Amino acid sequence: MNGKAINQNVASAVLIAFAVLIIAILPIRIELSVPSARAQETPVAASAGPQTVEYTLRTVIGGTPSMAFQGVGGEIDGLMNPLLTANVGDTVRITVVNGDPVLHDLTITEFGVSTGEMTEDEQTVTIEFVATTPGDFIYFCSVPGHREIGMLGTVRITGEAPAETYVAAPAGASAVAAPVIAPAAADAVSVVRNPADMPPPVGDRGPETIRVDLHTVEVTGTLADGTTFNYFTFDGTVPGPMLRVRVGDTVDMHLFNDATSLFPHSIDLHAVTGPGGGAVYTQTLPGNETSFTFQALNPGLYVYHCATASIPHHISSGMYGLILVEPAGGLPPVDREFYIMQGDMYTQFPYGTAGHQPFSMDHMSHEDADYLVFNGAVGGLTSDENALRASVGETVRIYFGVGGPNYTSSFHVIGEIFDRVYDQASLTSEPLTNVQTTIVPTGGAAVIEFQVDVPGRYILVDHSLSRLERGLAGYLIVDGEENPAIFHGEGASNMSGH
Repeated sequence: MNGKAINQNVASAVLIAFAVLIIAILPIRIELSVPSARAQETPVAASAGPQTVEYTLRTVIGGTPSMAFQGVGGEIDGLMNPLLTANVGDTVRITVVNGDPVLHDLTITEFGVSTGEMTEDEQTVTIEFVATTPGDFIYFCSVPGHREIGMLGTVRITGEAPAETYVAAPAGASAVAAPVIAPAAADAVSVVRNPADMPPPVGDRGPETIRVDLHTVEVTGTLADGTTFNYFTFDGTVPGPMLRVRVGDTVDMHLFNDATSLFPHSIDLHAVTGPGGGAVYTQTLPGNETSFTFQALNPGLYVYHCATASIPHHISSGMYGLILVEPAGGLPPVDREFYIMQGDMYTQFPYGTAGHQPFSMDHMSHEDADYLVFNGAVGGLTSDENALRASVGETVRIYFGVGGPNYTSSFHVIGEIFDRVYDQASLTSEPLTNVQTTIVPTGGAAVIEFQVDVPGRYILVDHSLSRLERGLAGYLIVDGEENPAIFHGEGASNMSGH
């Protein structure tokens, strides 16, 4: 065999060996490629099972909205009233931090959870519940007015609810328990401001700088005989003090919110020319003081009131008063001056229910007043202590305003005719004369003057007279000699005439 043949045989052997090797390893390669192809398929998602979902919310005041829950941490950080999410079966844990020393809570009605009242600065409460039902559920602050001005958000539960099990109610059980009124507060105080309690006339003087200090105080007061209510007040009475200045005066206004308050408070004076009537500078937390100055540019009689949200809640609870800006030289003198304001109040239980009446946001939002009052309470100006008093022949001036927050007044004194009415409290316009009833709008005022000629008891009313039966009445007691030339009758004289 020559060398060439040997080389050909070697080459053939190598080719055969290589082919055998290829054939030997090919099944292995094919087998390895099978799992690799399967790895490209989408795996079926497995349920992770119930989780514990945690959120932290902080109560905030003064932003947009005016009160809110602000998210803390994670994807909700800094968001106002953020959307909270969970799946059916999850345990939801919400930690609430009270951002100010103001009354708040967080409630989710459907899951029966609430933090309860939170009043301390930085107070922290955690609530927990199992998300048993899919849907959108509202978390909110249940303090009156807070939900309505923005303290609410949504908890969204996704997934499918488990099959429900029917549980029979006990025999005789009521589906909804009837609300029960608490007993009247034993320590309730009178909030009625005596109508003669007012500062003296300014007189004929030049402009000055006047400092005014007002204190906002939350008190439990007597609304009617046997009925109490939680009032918000300026200086502890309804209305607040009458303020009296001269046109051109500079008023240095200081507002103190009592440390025992559960709400922030403020003041908006309709006599102020400037944003919010001062409210933008006087949103005052409990235990704090705020201040601002303004110049009284326009003579007249003006309403002031709290302008902290929910504004109508604070007003209807008693936070209103009058500020008189006298013209240069002062007002003409009269024998008697009185200070009266009308308000409408909203309670959970009907008019006349004995006990401690809670405030009703629902009644207020529907403008369905349960009580209407002069100077803060039912019959507040009919008692011997607080009735208006004058003598025959004297001139009477009534500074009358409507705090509201909703009802306009048709002010009338039964048995008198108003000699002069400064309509809309415009002291620079000619007064109306010989007026029987004057209309005073909510947030408005009037100055009314008349001379009393006949002794007796005169009843002050709003001539929407069904309101008389809701507590809206006052007495003017006039003493002195009879005047039969003007008024004379035979028989009983103890009827009101209306």
